[in-house]
Amino acid sequence: MTVSPRTKPGSGNATLDPITLEIMFNAFRSVTDETFVALMKSAYSTNIKERRDHSTAIMDSSGRLIVQAEASLPIHLASMGGLMRALFDKFGDDVHEGDIFIANDPHVAGGTHLPDINMAMPVFHDGALVAFMCNIAHHADIGGAVPGSMAGGMTEIYQEGLRIPVIRLFERGELHTDLLDLVLLNVRVPRERRGDYFAQIAACRLGASRLREIIAHYGVPAVTTGYVEIITRTARRMREAVAAIPDGIYSFQDIMDDDGMGTKDIPIKVTITIKGEDIHFDFTGTAKQVDGNINVTRNATEASVCYALKALLDPDAPNNQGMLDLPRLTVEKGSLLDAGFPAPVAARANTCQRIIDVIIGALSAALPEAAVAAANGANTTAVFSGTDPRTGETYVYLETLGGGFGGRFAKDGKDGVQVHITNTSNLPIEAIELEYPLMVRSYGFVENSGGPGRHRGGLGLERVVEPVGHECTFNGAGERFTHSPWGLFNGGEGKPGEFLHLDRSGKQRRLPNKPIGVRIGASEAVVIRSPGAGGYGNPGERAADALAEDAESGKFDTDFLRRHYTQQTPS
Repeated sequence: MTVSPRTKPGSGNATLDPITLEIMFNAFRSVTDETFVALMKSAYSTNIKERRDHSTAIMDSSGRLIVQAEASLPIHLASMGGLMRALFDKFGDDVHEGDIFIANDPHVAGGTHLPDINMAMPVFHDGALVAFMCNIAHHADIGGAVPGSMAGGMTEIYQEGLRIPVIRLFERGELHTDLLDLVLLNVRVPRERRGDYFAQIAACRLGASRLREIIAHYGVPAVTTGYVEIITRTARRMREAVAAIPDGIYSFQDIMDDDGMGTKDIPIKVTITIKGEDIHFDFTGTAKQVDGNINVTRNATEASVCYALKALLDPDAPNNQGMLDLPRLTVEKGSLLDAGFPAPVAARANTCQRIIDVIIGALSAALPEAAVAAANGANTTAVFSGTDPRTGETYVYLETLGGGFGGRFAKDGKDGVQVHITNTSNLPIEAIELEYPLMVRSYGFVENSGGPGRHRGGLGLERVVEPVGHECTFNGAGERFTHSPWGLFNGGEGKPGEFLHLDRSGKQRRLPNKPIGVRIGASEAVVIRSPGAGGYGNPGERAADALAEDAESGKFDTDFLRRHYTQQTPS
């Protein structure tokens, strides 16, 4: 993946021994990890301070990714590179000490969807540009037609929120207040957004300060040599891992439920060709871009591919340009996975999860010990919005719920977790009820939702949420609500998810997979059930003690166990 037209820095005249390189690399990592925590602890919104929906990274002076924080989201892997390409295209060398650039647009600024705000701050030493300190944070609302800027029902990018090209928010240390005023005028909860923006700004400044200390200690030639070596050794490590896969052609396909606008059963296909150290992903045959907002820009597809490769081949490999440059991709322009303007993309994470599923499915025959059955395959989104009766102010509660993780070669899948490309946490009940006029009636696992297998799939989550003393609006985006997560090697399917509306009498009404503008009255509630995951291996091979634990845990009822397992099942 080409980062920018600028000349990449060489290694100078410095040489680094392996110990110095490792110390320097860990110094860079400490900067990204520290700034990740600083951003989290400074943020105002629950989506960042509690759910940790943000990432931090160091880029070199040409925009190559050097280090990404360990706790960062894999889906953000390629977004920062996209920001850097757009930044160089627009500003070239017109970059100064104290500048901070901001952007979010997927079509002109390298983003993947509008709620993810990218920031980049150049770092200089003795007048020379040496690095950029970058971060991304998912803002709970970025304006647009729907609170939370994430639900279905939108057919073009204009409806999804405020589009920000690459702009200079700070110039030589001075804030452009008019620009910030413009951004805050277009969101529903400006005080919260302002707090999150300044948390990102503080994280940029902290990281830049730490980087200047490292550069001053080692010198620019050694640091730029370190950049090259960090990228090179990751690339070498990943090429060796690819070479260990048997040469061949591997294919798989899966289906998205719908786009929320009437198009259903949307195929994603991949053919992976491996020859020595070369690996090529061909997504020809995948659906054309759709009217609804499950489209994906190419850089999000690249991030999904790189995550899948890392997960299958070398989970401990660092995220940097050496990882991004490894795979070759063929993706048709105007397809679901390389959508063109003005395609809506807000729910792109659901599609990214399916990209990962098809890659794992394709390589499962070659890498059975590394592959996992289909996880919940979703980024189940729930947004509640309204006027807080306690304060009279607008609120927006956004969450994406975890679900089941797929059964594995030697282990069961995990229950109720974020999977694959969305490395966030589930929001605690206490945080919801403290900060929003909402009550969580119940929170737990969805019974029987993990697919049967020698190693069962993980369970989905159920959360029942009621607005307290007011009427609110519910918007959502669900996937794997129609097509169940598949099992591997004779493992069974996981249970799909669903949204339900409970009226005051407790009567249930099934909501669409991607509901928009659903009115929820006081004392009514929404039931959110995320998908489970597929099982791995023949259920008849499940160990007796594992079955006993399944029965004792209450996660599966007796009827389910008797139907899916051939052994004597505990009553």
